[in-house]
Amino acid sequence: MQHFPIFLNTRGQRVMLSGGGEAALAKLRLLTKTEADLHVYAADPHADLQTLAAEGRITLHSRAARAGDFAGARLAYGANEDHAEDTRIKALAEAEGALVNIVDDLHNSQFITPAIVDRDPVTVAIGTEGAAPVLARAIKRDLEERLPTSLGLLTRVGKAFRAAADALPMGKKRRDFWAEFYFDKGPKALAQGEESARTALDELLARHLAQAPEPGEVAFVGAGPGDPEMLTLAARRALDEAEVVIHDGLVSPEILELARREALMIDVSKKGFGKSTPQEAINALIVGHALKGEKVVRLKAGDPVIYGRLDEELKALAPHGIATRILPGITAASAASAALGQSLTKRGRNSELRFLTGHDTKGFTEQDWSALARPGNVAAIYMAKKGARFLQGRLMMHGAAPETDVTVVENASRPDMRVLHTTLAALPDTTEGLDGPAVLLYGLAPRDATDALELKVAQ
Repeated sequence: MQHFPIFLNTRGQRVMLSGGGEAALAKLRLLTKTEADLHVYAADPHADLQTLAAEGRITLHSRAARAGDFAGARLAYGANEDHAEDTRIKALAEAEGALVNIVDDLHNSQFITPAIVDRDPVTVAIGTEGAAPVLARAIKRDLEERLPTSLGLLTRVGKAFRAAADALPMGKKRRDFWAEFYFDKGPKALAQGEESARTALDELLARHLAQAPEPGEVAFVGAGPGDPEMLTLAARRALDEAEVVIHDGLVSPEILELARREALMIDVSKKGFGKSTPQEAINALIVGHALKGEKVVRLKAGDPVIYGRLDEELKALAPHGIATRILPGITAASAASAALGQSLTKRGRNSELRFLTGHDTKGFTEQDWSALARPGNVAAIYMAKKGARFLQGRLMMHGAAPETDVTVVENASRPDMRVLHTTLAALPDTTEGLDGPAVLLYGLAPRDATDALELKVAQ
């Protein structure tokens, strides 16, 4: 993000514009909606500029701007439609401390003015970093159609009531009050007139003040393998509603960005054989926030029911009677097999599928190695990077062929995903140095390698 979006308070602030033609008028159509002190400099001003001056909406100076004119100005616009003159204006404004925008010249502008949907005091700003103005206008047009013209009046009624609504405690209770007004009671009452909307606010506040506090709840949410497009709709809603998000270190930043800005974000990273947040501390955080009446999302990479320590956290919540729900996510094995173009099960190849972990709280895990080593078996092995040599030794000791296919998928579904096809014999060398989360697909090769082998066998 090169241009950081802000809403600047322009009330009484000096804003300068140099230019007297169509470009200047186009910019003023937006600027005159503000409460800024607008000064326009134009040696040959358009008649409409003179009308704006006569109406008291701008101060018109019928000359070119010069040194000293920009002193104390907050913003300055160059709209002369003349490169040399706009370059001169830019130098003058910058020298006197004003931020400068040159119309239709992103390179020489210190800020840009976005496309705006105006439902005063509701304002929606749309920017594309100057890369696609046509796209910004299309989005603006779509939003104009979606947002009713009465939205501004409804918001002004609500704004006048904010001091009274402060009687509600901050957080969920206050948000619930305003949500019910803006999305239910308010629009219905406004159809009967502005006074009806004010009456609805009084009645709504009295009801919300009388309501007992709602108990907290915990949603165990699967974040999937990392691609936010793979997040379920239920997971997105839970993140939007959460007051507290307690998340794994493996959850991608793009998914964390979907949480509400006001939500408390708590990182409880766990790393195999490394520094980790103790499970007891995680349990205490979940229980503590839920007992405060907060909506908690326990956000887990992949699917919370697969190697997610879900049972331990549910057990910690059980004595307190806290409501819980589980929202599954796409597990890493599914995303990894999709990256291979392979199914995890296939008629004539494997009638069963094993999900294994490379290590648990006690170290490397023991499995039914003899069964797994039989030809044709497939397993998705999680948390196995550091245990690759241990897995190789156990499997080959129990008869697995050294040439057995193994595919390592690092950062499945993410932009930096890597698919590394290898064999059991070369597995430890393949996993050496991997930094991201990886799943091992034992007994599977990428589709192009499998197709080549089947073709060779058929010949």
